[in-house]
Amino acid sequence: MIKLFILLGAINAALAVMLGAFGAHGLKDKLTEHMLSVFQTGVQYHFYHALGLFAVAFVASQYPESALVKWSGWTMLAGIILFSGSLYVLSLSGVRWLGAITPLGGVAFIIAWCLLAISVVKN
Repeated sequence: MIKLFILLGAINAALAVMLGAFGAHGLKDKLTEHMLSVFQTGVQYHFYHALGLFAVAFVASQYPESALVKWSGWTMLAGIILFSGSLYVLSLSGVRWLGAITPLGGVAFIIAWCLLAISVVKN
């Protein structure tokens, strides 16, 4: 589980950097200022939670048997996909209903961090 979350953290950090560069250089003349800001918000939260996956791996190294830590990592990954992914697709496509998915990703982030905290308190 530790190696898996380190790998997921590293892959997501690399993706966040690549998408950030793509947004800054490839999209600056193609998107409105508002949509570019939406894209950048996706990148920002993507990177924060890529680092969060490293935190999950660290806590998993301390409590390797904790199911809560594992659920925290998977929920954090789901948050990246739902929150950042919906913002990426929304900003690139303009499909507004995708904005309804974004809060689900935000809730997943909150749950992930709470699960991580609870796992530390319980152990």
